[in-house]
Amino acid sequence: MRTFDYQDALAKLLTPEIVQMLTHIHECKGRQDLFIEDYADSLTAFVEVAKIQSTGASNRIEGIHTSDARLRELVQQKTEPRNRSEQEIAGYREVLSTIHENYDYMTIRPNIILQLHRDLYHFSPSATGGIYKNSDNVIAEIDQEGKEWVRFIPVPAYQTAEAMDRLCEAFLQAWNSDAYDKVLLIPMFILDFLCIHPFNDGNGRMSRLLTLLLYYKAGFIVGKYISLEMYIEKTKATYYEALQDSSAHWHEGENVYLPFVRYSLGLLTAAYSEFENRVAHLRYRDLSKPERVKAVIDRSIGKITKREIMDICPDISSVTIERTLTQLVKDGVIIKVGAGPSSGYVVNRT
Repeated sequence: MRTFDYQDALAKLLTPEIVQMLTHIHECKGRQDLFIEDYADSLTAFVEVAKIQSTGASNRIEGIHTSDARLRELVQQKTEPRNRSEQEIAGYREVLSTIHENYDYMTIRPNIILQLHRDLYHFSPSATGGIYKNSDNVIAEIDQEGKEWVRFIPVPAYQTAEAMDRLCEAFLQAWNSDAYDKVLLIPMFILDFLCIHPFNDGNGRMSRLLTLLLYYKAGFIVGKYISLEMYIEKTKATYYEALQDSSAHWHEGENVYLPFVRYSLGLLTAAYSEFENRVAHLRYRDLSKPERVKAVIDRSIGKITKREIMDICPDISSVTIERTLTQLVKDGVIIKVGAGPSSGYVVNRT
């Protein structure tokens, strides 16, 4: 059975590129703490937006869909799930809320992971929640021609419990030693978790929830305000490529963590960049709401959509934003480009 020893693997990760990314991320964390202290009240709206985006994106990655309106109602607990997809969306909401409220008191141990998986299926009649897989599974992919091919064969079912025990024990030993940068340890653990693939269903969603939990515990709570799952969805092809590259020869203990670690650090960097961009707009809080919408567009490079404006200014209603955009187009200040869901707005610089 695969053993887990993070010490040697961590030493191989400290390339100049990775060290530079780590330095930048830790600088972002320092600014994060100041922003949260200075803008605590204003950031509350960001949290609600991120919950909706995270729940929707993480489930869509796995092919679980509902309408935007239903998603918002489910996350805000204004309705009950109507079908299996909505049951799984509501379950994700429950686990996400648990992590937001209790991460300080949660340790990455098998029993905690099992409890979170149980809650992921809280609204589902399925009996698979909170139980390790009872049959062997494979990680498969469907190519452009519709043919399925096996990307990775995980740990067999009969070895799963022992593998999870070993994984959590090795991870906690490295985590508690404080000898390693936790930002590097987190994606390594997540990769190993996905290679074990301990559940019949829900492994991908659990991996993203555990990622969030571990970043919170390490003090990197940008995922509370900016949806990490949304960024994974946007870069899904790169995400799967990094997983595949880092899982090669995993069973033999000869895999290379670097591709997935690099991807994860890039993800965190992008989230912090978006967070700081949204915080920068808070300086316009004293302006009228139409003036704030215009300021968002003025600061944007290239096209910006109505949805993106709503995410940056979650306290401004959709009606107000729509009305402001219409007026700005009429006045010739901005130009509407595209049509339908892909439409957006750019500053008229003529």
